[in-house]
Amino acid sequence: MSALKVRQATPQDAALLAGMNPHVHGLHADNRPDLFQARPSAEELTKRFAERLGQESTRIFVAEPADGECAGYAEATVYHRGPSVLLNADSFIALNQIVVAPEAKRLGVATALLEAVREAGREAGCRRLVTEVWEFNEGARSFYEAAGLQPMKRMLEQPL
Repeated sequence: MSALKVRQATPQDAALLAGMNPHVHGLHADNRPDLFQARPSAEELTKRFAERLGQESTRIFVAEPADGECAGYAEATVYHRGPSVLLNADSFIALNQIVVAPEAKRLGVATALLEAVREAGREAGCRRLVTEVWEFNEGARSFYEAAGLQPMKRMLEQPL
């Protein structure tokens, strides 16, 4: 892959992001059809991304090689929480999604996107980065652990 550029997404990227989303959403829908819609329409996804891009706490980054084709994106949310009777004040950036086009896997795209999210968190005054990963997504779990993220808590479920 040629030199990679990571840039902040703009409202004009909503359709581009919607087109990339099935690369990650399909994995989730295939493994957890009880939770994830099978095939959201391009129009619905474009609207979702347009709304997210309009939110002050949202950070979305697009990775592009020199040829201009989108290789992936990362979406994150900045949180600043004041103290409560039980919790200390906290500021963190939550990585909601990271998506890499199949032809761009293992070429440094995810690493570049993760670093853009880290930098956005630092710039926003966050003290940590958090993300969630599904148990079935072994590739993502391995990537995050190799990138230095460590398990923080475990969520359990039981059908009723």
